[in-house]
Amino acid sequence: MEPTGETTPRRWSTTCCIVGGGPAGMMLGFLLARAGIEVVVLEKHRDFLRDFRGDTIHPSTLQVLRELGLFEAFRPLLQNEIRTLDVVVNGARVTPVDFSSLRGPCAFLGLAPQWDFLDFLAARAAAFSTFRLAMGAEATELVRDGGRVVGVRATLPDGEVEVRADLTVAADGRDSTVRRQAGLPVHEFGVPIDVLWFRLPKPAGETPQTLAYLDAGEMVITIDRGSYLQTGMLIAKGQLPQIRAEGMDRLRRRVAAAAPILHEVVGSLTDWDQVKLLSVQVNRLRRWHLPGLLCIGDAAHAMSPAFGVGVNYAVQDAVAAANALAGPLRRGTVTDKDLAAVQRRRRPPTTVMQSIQVLLHRRITRPGGLAVRLPDRLPAPVGAAGRVALPAFRWLAARLIGLGFRPEHVHVDAG
Repeated sequence: MEPTGETTPRRWSTTCCIVGGGPAGMMLGFLLARAGIEVVVLEKHRDFLRDFRGDTIHPSTLQVLRELGLFEAFRPLLQNEIRTLDVVVNGARVTPVDFSSLRGPCAFLGLAPQWDFLDFLAARAAAFSTFRLAMGAEATELVRDGGRVVGVRATLPDGEVEVRADLTVAADGRDSTVRRQAGLPVHEFGVPIDVLWFRLPKPAGETPQTLAYLDAGEMVITIDRGSYLQTGMLIAKGQLPQIRAEGMDRLRRRVAAAAPILHEVVGSLTDWDQVKLLSVQVNRLRRWHLPGLLCIGDAAHAMSPAFGVGVNYAVQDAVAAANALAGPLRRGTVTDKDLAAVQRRRRPPTTVMQSIQVLLHRRITRPGGLAVRLPDRLPAPVGAAGRVALPAFRWLAARLIGLGFRPEHVHVDAG
């Protein structure tokens, strides 16, 4: 895996080249290196420090860390451990999700900055001699030999490099350069929302953990990050220029109208540089692979922020890929059939979750709040039935959000 050449490396050779050092790429790189397989991970940024990314670590991901013997070492990095999720609808607080109903040591939703999660995986992977992480390495084009992908060319801080590999994995996100270079067609599922993300101080006094507030025609998300609230507001897709034209004071009033508890802290929002736009996408490749190339994570299927499952599904893709491909990679015989097996395993749970997300955005939540206004008081029989069904619903919601439809387990042995 050492670069050839006397000074600036021009060509590297490895068994697997992973483009993208996000959750999918770093987890796959760790698992393959742990299995004794040479792997190079190319990450275009020089560090992992980017805010307002997926920072929820779901129970199924925590379980993967536990199976790898990393759970106890990672747990102190969590800013919060959430066992129930509350939603306030028209001023009424409900608790639709109870992760503790899943039982076991990983029956909670962990919150950690994504950079901490990625740094943690990178540090553990670096202990293996078969692992190499190149930061500031931006993939620019695929290298082909006939009809097969045999690597990528990338720009590093000290020049260009060509990485030759038995398998190239695109894990470079929803704007994947590798996917675009491969010419793989993408099926877009139009969703009508974007999200504005910003930080707010926590209000004084004790407040229950609350995932979202829906009222006054608005929907505001609040994620407790220990010393502050990571806050999001749903807007109509493409509406940001109009919101900026209306002014910051109007935005503050909209936030406080949906979540009155934020009235005392929303004044800290004073500059548009504090507001980041998440352009919501839901899409999926029809075919995730070519000979010598596999796409996973957001490069294969961009998820909506609904339920915060994007990181979880990326990690599950990585585990499934490692389970299926470690043997063929050791033998040097990765075939298109092996790559198709990864897609066959991961496409069904992805399809179901994306279908739920699209339905949620089109029929239940919409730009500016809830599609149907709930009555202030339910009829007594309806309320009684709801109380009876609520524990089962909480368990089902916890399983849907926390575990997904096909949670993966680590089967590939350490090398």
